[in-house]
Amino acid sequence: MRRLRRTQALRQLTAETKLSVDDLIAPLFVREGIISPEPIVSLPGVVQHTQESLKSEVAELISRGVKAVILFGVPQVKDPLGSAAFDPDGVVQIALRELRQNFGDDVVLMTDLCIDEYTDHGHCGVLTPQGQVDNDATLEIYNQAACAQATAGADIVAPSGMMDGQVAAIRSGLDAQGHSEIAILAYAAKYASGLYGPFRDAVKVELPAGQDRRAYQQDWRNVREALEEVRLDIAEGADMVMVKPAVTYLDVIYRVRQEVDLPLGAYHVSGEYSLIKAAAANGWIDETAVALEQLTAVKRAGADLILTYFAKDIAELLAG
Repeated sequence: MRRLRRTQALRQLTAETKLSVDDLIAPLFVREGIISPEPIVSLPGVVQHTQESLKSEVAELISRGVKAVILFGVPQVKDPLGSAAFDPDGVVQIALRELRQNFGDDVVLMTDLCIDEYTDHGHCGVLTPQGQVDNDATLEIYNQAACAQATAGADIVAPSGMMDGQVAAIRSGLDAQGHSEIAILAYAAKYASGLYGPFRDAVKVELPAGQDRRAYQQDWRNVREALEEVRLDIAEGADMVMVKPAVTYLDVIYRVRQEVDLPLGAYHVSGEYSLIKAAAANGWIDETAVALEQLTAVKRAGADLILTYFAKDIAELLAG
């Protein structure tokens, strides 16, 4: 067997799994009320963008071959309904219009469809007077946000709140408003993971003391339940499905791949990224080698699309 491992050229020729720049989606943050990009301390190398710096970043990504981005908004004002998520002049809607005007169809514009970035309580849904997430009331907010994003120029909306019936509600709402061409990437198996901390820094989200999202996000101990979530989202009209996080849930990605023929995404999340960055900063690992190994493992498990904060750097490596 070692004869085919003797040189890099031989190893490349016989590699079973090959990561491509076409597999990569770059998550980007755009923030209101700042005059220059703001570094995110817990996500080294990642920033909260202004509208202008966002355009420059997308141009750079396109130049390196990355043709898809997903946008997350950081509004100046948050409220109980997360109304900036569906405001036609909300931060993400403005970004969508400007990116579409500048880049046309040269880039796939995806949008996170959740309201935790926009609510003053930090939950992914609106709350009842008793402080519980109101599933059905939240669906109407998601519907409004999806239509606002579609009108502004999104190609794909990606509901990530893990509300029951969210895909059906969004599909129905989009179709009713003449947006039947807009695709849905469902965060079908989004786990209640401990790896989201840096992301919450990035979008300035804090839950009230003692609260969490375990009542609506997927239990990290379960895989059969996740498969049922995937089936439900597909039945409701999802065009693509996703598992989040990625590396810690390779078994889930594999199981979903065995059942599903739709495009399958995986989100290499902020904590997975920052763990590599921190270890590399201490000289304990080779950052590039480990990032490439992890992303290739995600592809090997069955993912077609990978959302990763390494997108720009890995794209340059793959191009070289």
